Amino acid sequence: MGATLTTPQGTAALLAAVAGGLAVHDLGRQLVQGMPQSPNHPPYWHALPRRHGDVVRADGGSAANDLITMGTHVGTHIDAFAHVSHDGKLFDGSDAAEAGRGGRFAELGVHTIEPMVRRGVLLDVPAALGEPTGCPAGYEITADDLAAAERLQGTPVRPGDVVLVRSGWGRLFDDPDRTVYQGKETGVPGVGEAGARWLADRGAHAAGADTIAFERLAPGGGHASLPAHRVLLVERGVYIIETLVLDGIAAAGVHEFLFVLSPLPLFGATGSPVRPLAVVGA
Repeated sequence: MGATLTTPQGTAALLAAVAGGLAVHDLGRQLVQGMPQSPNHPPYWHALPRRHGDVVRADGGSAANDLITMGTHVGTHIDAFAHVSHDGKLFDGSDAAEAGRGGRFAELGVHTIEPMVRRGVLLDVPAALGEPTGCPAGYEITADDLAAAERLQGTPVRPGDVVLVRSGWGRLFDDPDRTVYQGKETGVPGVGEAGARWLADRGAHAAGADTIAFERLAPGGGHASLPAHRVLLVERGVYIIETLVLDGIAAAGVHEFLFVLSPLPLFGATGSPVRPLAVVGA
């Protein structure tokens, strides 16, 4: 499978796969009030300002509608390049404060992210490390770990790929204690700075994980230091996707697939909720 569908061969391969039947793996979390999230962002809230029966038409018909409020980095979501700056600069070298004047990032906002229909690769790190229950809390996923998963699976990362890194931490998303997934005291496993450089050096178009911050969070450290975000979003121009559902495709042994994702075209926003799909032949 090619990295994109820009060639006749890539299009023909996709059409052939569709004709033979497809299996679709949903990689997005269901949005539910009270779900675990980074404390840095406004939580998800859903209400029905109009309910069935509030207004009834003469023919007996009625309708309900919704009001939703949430941060753009809550649930499964993608980070735009406008999301992170370093030393006051964004990925394109522009002044971060100036770029955000008026409350919108016109140049690097999430509306500038093109829909993704690309080769996807799942790097199942716990499988490579022999950790059946997942990486330990606060574990740093290294470049060697990513390379080991790549070798074990026989799925080399190619330029333009979307690389999804499974830590196994996603199993804690539905824990009754919603703070467990946040891992404030225990830390959260994830890619470290060297691992982020490995992904960028391989030419990844985007990188994702099954945690709220993608990268390793130190025990008790929270979001105090995010070097992988700096490397990917500011230095190298690689999008980040967080809070993915990866246990299902890992259990199915799916490590290579057609990855489909389209952010909401929120003009000037720093991120967007997404519902990514992994598509494979049935």
